[in-house]
Amino acid sequence: MLVCLIPLFDENLAVKSYSLLSRRQNLFYNPMLLSTGINDSVGQVDGLEIIDNVGMTTLSNDKEIFVPVNNISIFTDIASNTHAPRSRIVLLIDNSVTPDAMYVRRIDELKKDGFKFAISNLKVKDFEDYRMILSLVDYIYLDYTKIDITKAQIYFTKVYPNIKLIAENIQTMDAFEMLKNQGGYHFYEGPFYRLPITKGDSEVAPLKLNYLSLLNIVNAPDYDLTKAADIISRDTALVISLLEIVNKMSRNSKITSIRHAAAMLGQKELKRWINTAVAKELCADKPSELTRLSLLRAKFAENLAPTFDLAIKGQDLFLMGLFSVLDIILNKPMEEALQMVNVSKEISDAIINEKGEFYRILYLIKVYESGNFNEIDRLEIVDKINSDRIYEAYKESLKWYRDLFY
Repeated sequence: MLVCLIPLFDENLAVKSYSLLSRRQNLFYNPMLLSTGINDSVGQVDGLEIIDNVGMTTLSNDKEIFVPVNNISIFTDIASNTHAPRSRIVLLIDNSVTPDAMYVRRIDELKKDGFKFAISNLKVKDFEDYRMILSLVDYIYLDYTKIDITKAQIYFTKVYPNIKLIAENIQTMDAFEMLKNQGGYHFYEGPFYRLPITKGDSEVAPLKLNYLSLLNIVNAPDYDLTKAADIISRDTALVISLLEIVNKMSRNSKITSIRHAAAMLGQKELKRWINTAVAKELCADKPSELTRLSLLRAKFAENLAPTFDLAIKGQDLFLMGLFSVLDIILNKPMEEALQMVNVSKEISDAIINEKGEFYRILYLIKVYESGNFNEIDRLEIVDKINSDRIYEAYKESLKWYRDLFY
């Protein structure tokens, strides 16, 4: 099983929903599926099973989840096969669900059961043929790279004013800004929010320099715990976060100072906490998904370490994932950004030069989070990786993130 979540943003770059992608089988192990184009588990809605197994809170806290259904699984007993609140499930269909009467009736039935619908992969020439289905759906994806999205936006605003428009496959921040200024879109989807910085002369804010100093201290060999505590004491948000975690660990102890609180955690746990807490603060002026991306990459990389026979390097891999978006966080080219933190050559080689053992894991993570499961299938064979272990590593990362913030 492979699973990933694709964020859907509003115009303020706040994540409002997730699209859940999944695959049960490796198509390279099943050539007939690959050659015929037939999806595995066509009679099941894997996304609903995953939601029930993992939990809505773990996957998205309080947001809607878009779950793909195909032309066969739409006829399964969807209403009885999930315990998740129907108000938070959006069933995502595509052009495999044709505008025939049986599909229109089925969508209408599920709508009456409380489910929402979205549709994707429609061509402009199909809009009129799909009018009966379009009259029932709540959302439509408009692919920025494949259609004249401006004309499509005008068409749907006039003909189907109740449909919420999702501009998808947005590649650059400039494209996002253009569509946002144009107006009329409910959500925006694409890799635009995590594109690397290649040029920049931005000054790093003093507060961020404080955080970077803290990272440099705790990631040095046998670091000075009291120095770390002194830097923490300069930032109210970090102080509050530190006291909260220490109080959870030792409810009956009276904390007399920040140094005392740091000492109670100890070097190892303080380092672990600082790396996660500081990442959150560094991303405070960025899209919320960037914090999530950074921390999930960090934990995912650490969880994948044993799969790549790198268990002893787990903490280094955590830092690699954490710093893999440092250029975006600091608005600087990655080479300059990494010079501001103490990282090993293995980490810099993976992030900057895209080579070394660490890069194998970073590459897998980037491919995975984009939902490119065909490439994951290939890597599973080349690197002799079990996809179930990848899924478990990702799932545990989601749970860790949930426990960290909720």
